[in-house]
Amino acid sequence: MRKLTIRRGGAVGSAVALVAATAAACGGGESEATQSELGKDDVLTITTFSDFGYDKLIDEWNADPDRPFTVKMTKIADWDPWKKTLTQDLQAGHGLTDIVAVEGDAMPAFLADGASDQFADLSDPELEDRWVDYAYQAAQTADGKQIGYPTDAGPEAFCYRADLFEKAGLPSDREAVKPIFESWDSYFAAGEEFVAKVPGSKWYDSSGSIAQAMLNQAEFPFQTEDNTVDVENPELEEVWNTVTEYSETLSPQVVQWGEDWTANFRNDGFATMPCPGWMFSNIKSSAPKVEGWDIVDAFPGGGGNWGGSYLAVPMQSEHQEEAQEFAAWLTAADQEVAAFDAAGNYPANLEAQQVLADRNETDAYFNDAPTAEILASRAAAVEPGRPYKGDKYSDILGLFQTAIQRVDEGSSPDDSWETFVQAVGSL
Repeated sequence: MRKLTIRRGGAVGSAVALVAATAAACGGGESEATQSELGKDDVLTITTFSDFGYDKLIDEWNADPDRPFTVKMTKIADWDPWKKTLTQDLQAGHGLTDIVAVEGDAMPAFLADGASDQFADLSDPELEDRWVDYAYQAAQTADGKQIGYPTDAGPEAFCYRADLFEKAGLPSDREAVKPIFESWDSYFAAGEEFVAKVPGSKWYDSSGSIAQAMLNQAEFPFQTEDNTVDVENPELEEVWNTVTEYSETLSPQVVQWGEDWTANFRNDGFATMPCPGWMFSNIKSSAPKVEGWDIVDAFPGGGGNWGGSYLAVPMQSEHQEEAQEFAAWLTAADQEVAAFDAAGNYPANLEAQQVLADRNETDAYFNDAPTAEILASRAAAVEPGRPYKGDKYSDILGLFQTAIQRVDEGSSPDDSWETFVQAVGSL
C-alpha cells in the first residue's frame, strides 16, 4: 500500500527471527498485557505509515459523542522506519500502540512460528467473507489464527504522461495506448522509440518499480512452496536480465521515493510507471501542477498486485478487545471507500469494491479516468498466489532491489548478481 519504498529494507526476517526466539525463550510468546476496559475519556492508539486515508475517519470517530473511546493516530513517513521500530518493539515486548499497520510483503515473516504469537487472534466468523480471499488468507497462520485485517489491495494499472506520448508521436488516448502495454516486449519496444524521440526524458520512473512489477507476476521468484530459498531460477533471472539490460537506456537510474525520483515528476523525467491505486496520491503530491497524467486499463503480461496492508493488534496491547473493534470498523465497507476517496487505496473489502464500481466516478487529475472501474478490471486480472511470498520474501526482495540499484549506479550486472546471491546465502 501507498509509499512502500519498494520494500528495500532488509531487516524484517532477521528481526522477526529475534522476536520468535524471544517468544520461545519466554515460554511460547504468550506475553499478553494485563487487559483494561477503555472509557469515554480514554485513548486507543494506532500507528500507520505513509497515507492510509484515515485522518478524516479518525476525526469522525472522535467527534461522535456515542463512541466508547477516542483514538490517536501516529503516522510514520513510510514503511522502512516503521518496520524497524515495529520489529524492535515486538522483540522488547513493549512500546507499541494498540493497533499497528503491517505492510503486505512483510506479513509472511510475521506469520512464522513464534513471531505470530506476538499478535492477538482477530478471527471473527462474522467477518470472514468481508475481504478478498487472497488478502484475508495472507494474514492467517497455518492453524487458522488471523493476525491482521486487510486494509487495501494493490491491483496494478499503468499511469502515463499523455502529453509526453504525443511529443514522441505515440498514441495518447487511453484506449489507443493499450497495445503498448499488451506485453513486456511491446512495452520496452515503445520505450526505445520514446527515448529516441524525446531527449531528456526516460520511459519509466525507476528500474526498481519495473522489477517489482515483473516480480509480481512470477510464481516462485525467491522461495519454493516449501520455503526453500532458490534465487537462481529462470523466472528471477529473466527479471534481472531484462531490467538491467534497459537500465542505461530506459531508466532514469534513480532510487524510488528519493529526492531525484520526486523531482522527475516535475521535470518531465519519465513517461510511465506501474500504478496501483495507492500510487495515485504519490503522483498528485509529487506533481500537483503537472498536467497530462492518464491511466490505462492494461498491464504488460496480464495483471499484478503491488501492495496491500493490514491492521494488527500486538499482544502487548492492554486494550485488545477495543483494538479489534476499531480495526474492524476501519476495514468495513464505508471506511474503506472513504480511504479510497482520501488516498486512492483500493479496498480489499468486497462490498467497498462494489460501491466504487457502482459510483463509477472519474478523477480530473488523471484526465477524467474512471479510476475505480480501471482498478476493478485490474483486480480481476490478478492471479492469486503470485508471487509466492515465503518467510524470507521481504528480506530477499530488499537485497534484490539493492542489487538493481548497484547496476543503476554503474556496477556490472554480473558482479552485482553475484553479490546478491552471496547476500541471500548469508541470510
